[in-house]
Amino acid sequence: MKKLIFVMLTVLSASGLAAQAGFAPAGDVLGAHLNYGRGCPACHSPHSGASGNGNAKAAGSSSGSTMLWGEDVSSLYGKTLTTGGGSYVEVLPTSMSAATPDVNGMLTCLSCHDGNYASGSMMKNKVYETLPASYGSGHNVPTLLGTATTGAGSYMSDHPMGLSAKVSCGGSTNWDCSESNGAITMKGASSSRFVANYGFFIKLGNYNNSAVVVCTTCHEPHVMNVVTITKGSTSGLPPGTYPTMFFLRAPYNPNDPNPLSNETSQFCRQCHADKSNEMNGSNAGTVM
Repeated sequence: MKKLIFVMLTVLSASGLAAQAGFAPAGDVLGAHLNYGRGCPACHSPHSGASGNGNAKAAGSSSGSTMLWGEDVSSLYGKTLTTGGGSYVEVLPTSMSAATPDVNGMLTCLSCHDGNYASGSMMKNKVYETLPASYGSGHNVPTLLGTATTGAGSYMSDHPMGLSAKVSCGGSTNWDCSESNGAITMKGASSSRFVANYGFFIKLGNYNNSAVVVCTTCHEPHVMNVVTITKGSTSGLPPGTYPTMFFLRAPYNPNDPNPLSNETSQFCRQCHADKSNEMNGSNAGTVM
């Protein structure tokens, strides 16, 4: 009987993976970043940076020098942010030309998503994507950062990010991976098993040859609701398209009807190895 139940669970899990691998997103994959139809020019300006995009207020000379960025980021230059309960301090770059991962990975994002220093941005505290009924408070958008804490620059309740938010290998909380020049390779016994069960989708920044967490580590701003897994990618899941939410880079579906689904937890375990099945003697793998 136990063997039969195990076989049935295995079949259900496999069928769930197959169903998700054929997922077709509804609507444009740019999702909320369509910005009411304005699309790409809402963030990028093909000419003259923030001035050409009509968003310059006190734009520095480096406006538009990175990714043709068309939002005014000058109000964020050199500002200090504290994240992760105050344990991590990030001093933002003073120019879009700074050669650090927090330019493309944080400064650009915060030009719209910061609720204090960048209060003139396009984010207006409205919901632009479908949220689970239990998520958020009063349907206020949860990505207008710095507004629910003690003042400008206080990101105490936000995930650690910035040049001091390092991800490393070894120890009791990290994978048995290897790091070289700021790049992490999941080749250890447990970490490679995790990649086979789920994958390693995050995109860590590289600062002084150390892997660091920035906004774009977890988020891909151009694809909101779908993740494509190809043959030979850093994932053992079957090739295909999988649902996600919040522009996350990996399969992530809190609305999955399967009560045994652990895919949202798997996303976090990419860095938090000590919370994984593989590091705790379970063979659960990824259940969708």
